[in-house]
Amino acid sequence: MNNLATDYDQQEPIRVMIVDDHSMVRTGLSTFILVNPDLELVGEARDGEKALLICERVKPDVILMDLVMPRMDGIQATRTLLERWPQIKIIALTSFQDRQLVQEALQAGAIGYLLKDVTMEQLADAIRAAYIGQPTLAPEAAQVLIQAASEQSPALGNNLTPREHEVLALMVEGLNNPQIGERLTISVTTVRTHVSNILSKLGVSNRAEAIVLAIRQGLVD
Repeated sequence: MNNLATDYDQQEPIRVMIVDDHSMVRTGLSTFILVNPDLELVGEARDGEKALLICERVKPDVILMDLVMPRMDGIQATRTLLERWPQIKIIALTSFQDRQLVQEALQAGAIGYLLKDVTMEQLADAIRAAYIGQPTLAPEAAQVLIQAASEQSPALGNNLTPREHEVLALMVEGLNNPQIGERLTISVTTVRTHVSNILSKLGVSNRAEAIVLAIRQGLVD
């Protein structure tokens, strides 16, 4: 799994919510959160519909989202939650690694994709990374995106402007929009515009896919 920088200036614990239809999984994740002083459990839900109701009340920073659940699955829940609360970061945490599920989760807006055999240390780092806008992918999920990227045209990056290449390189470094703006001395609004243009030109739907494609095709140094 990517070892992303997770330094952040956090005065209050990161508010975490768990969405999983298995009570044993929720119990295990709850225990894990309780032993990390910089994390705070603020809610649990057994399906996507419950997640929407609870999220309205607790407003978490990061959600650990199972994907295969009754009533409303994690893909639809992720999409709906982010439509209502785009500032929330969602990590898909699942037992499944098939290509379609990985792509659908990331297209729905998940910032990370981890398998449930992840270590507690890796999961904690992923939550901290998600909080500051950095994606984290299980190796299996990254491989799926690499395979998808290999099917794209190798000339995809030729349409990027020099500034977009700079922004893409900083995305690969793991910087979020405010950090990119500070590094390049441009506004966050301008960064967002560049990121949107990059995603469009590369034919991807999110930062994680753009980063994997950039690495796979050598679009940045």
